Amino acid sequence: MRLDLEDENNPSSINYDDVTEMIDYYMDQGFNYFDTSYAYHNGASEAALKIGLVERYPRESFKIADKIPTWALTSEEDNQKFVDIMLERLGTDFFDVLLNHNINEAFLQIAENCNSFDYIKKMKEEGIAKKIGISYHDRADLLEEILEKYGDAIDVVQLQLNYLDWESKLTESRKNYEICEKFGKDVIVMEPIKGGTLYNLPDDIKEKFEKEGMTLVEAALRFAASHENVKVVLSGVGNLEQMKENCEVFKPFEPMSEEENEFVLEMANEIKELIAIDCSYCGYCLKECPAGIPIPDFFELYNSEKMYSLPSLHAIYGTTAAANAPASACTECESCMAICTQKLDIPTLLKDVVDTFE
Repeated sequence: MRLDLEDENNPSSINYDDVTEMIDYYMDQGFNYFDTSYAYHNGASEAALKIGLVERYPRESFKIADKIPTWALTSEEDNQKFVDIMLERLGTDFFDVLLNHNINEAFLQIAENCNSFDYIKKMKEEGIAKKIGISYHDRADLLEEILEKYGDAIDVVQLQLNYLDWESKLTESRKNYEICEKFGKDVIVMEPIKGGTLYNLPDDIKEKFEKEGMTLVEAALRFAASHENVKVVLSGVGNLEQMKENCEVFKPFEPMSEEENEFVLEMANEIKELIAIDCSYCGYCLKECPAGIPIPDFFELYNSEKMYSLPSLHAIYGTTAAANAPASACTECESCMAICTQKLDIPTLLKDVVDTFE
């Protein structure tokens, strides 16, 4: 979902040569799990996997996880409609993992109304999906209710899990993970580096990690992977260098010691004080904004301004606003808020962006 683009203003303009190079390196290192979605890069993510992976490697040599766009469902028939499109884009006839995407309190209602849980069970029974489940962004008590009610349709749960959100009262990473443990569900980790937040930290923070013998990326990935029920750790790499750095952490993987774990969680408290807007830069809000405001870009600039106070950030804001729309174009329609995985009050936060950059 964060692949290299030919045109930064066009999320569909994936650089296929770069993606193919990353796929080849990744496979050569012995890794084989690929995560995509109907929604990523406006559908071009699935097409990129077809070109770089499916058409170039034996099907049994890799695993693909894909996701039905829950928020876009309007009828029970839509489940099949989207799956047909997903399979065609990928150029395959089955999924290794099929998930109902971005289940939260609002979208759970849609999934229930459209019988999405029964649908993915049927896909598993018919061999279209080897494993089924959900990607989840909400409270732990709601997850418990879902697993009690639909546990037979959920083999795996994809969770936002990182050391910054581990004790978060909003994300509830630890509590959600423990619910999965309670129900014996495998966990796929998303956002282990929180959209790059845990990599783009000030030098003094970086130095503290290095004194403990860890890079920022290593600390984030090892924390996520050091939990027993975690079977896969995803990372939204955008270039080959990021791919190489991520792969090195798992060659071979060394679980965190109790002392390392305590250090990382202590650092989380320090890092939280530096982050103004708790955005993961997933970009789901972009399709919902009628004004075309590049919300994640503006939040990233705002966080960087509060962390580093660089004059160049104002120039970057001006260029980005001119190419898209300024933060002040927000009409407060709140269309973005239902799909926000971090439950941010985006219109209010955009006012802070306006105050800082306009």
